[in-house]
Amino acid sequence: MKVFPARIPDVLVVEPEVFRDERGFFMEAWHRRRFAEHGLDWDFVQDNHSRSVQGTLRGLHYQVGRPQGKLVRVTVGEVFDVAVDLRRRSPTFGQWVGHTLSAENRLMIFIPPGFAHGFYVTSHVAECQYKCTEYYSAEHDRCVRWDDPQIGIEWPLSGTVVLSEKDRRAPFLAEAECFD
Repeated sequence: MKVFPARIPDVLVVEPEVFRDERGFFMEAWHRRRFAEHGLDWDFVQDNHSRSVQGTLRGLHYQVGRPQGKLVRVTVGEVFDVAVDLRRRSPTFGQWVGHTLSAENRLMIFIPPGFAHGFYVTSHVAECQYKCTEYYSAEHDRCVRWDDPQIGIEWPLSGTVVLSEKDRRAPFLAEAECFD
């Protein structure tokens, strides 16, 4: 397994060791001791699985008060996965990092607490699975605009963007509740 920092060093990209043969492949999606050896020593408390059609953009989501770290991977299709630093005291506050995650490349991304997360589906359909370091809490749930020019995410958009009503109404970063 290889782990390397993204452009924002607190966000980590994980390249698992994949064993392939004529039957298919095998990989460890999570192995606490091995991940801890690479600085990913977290207690994950919840696993999530989403399926989305092409053009769907989910995000940018986060929780205040009960921030979640997320270990994200794609098991079907492909997404452009994004993390935005919402820690006001961070030198990278308001900056974003994005990586293509797919069933083909099997890359994972670890997004630490204090970041917003989102993804855009570039394939016909995509299934994302992610482990969370904190339970989901509706009262702490927040989002920030996916197309905020202050953040300036370079999404690989193609056609109509499919958004939830929550994501359509999300505030811009200047009005969003962030982390100290």
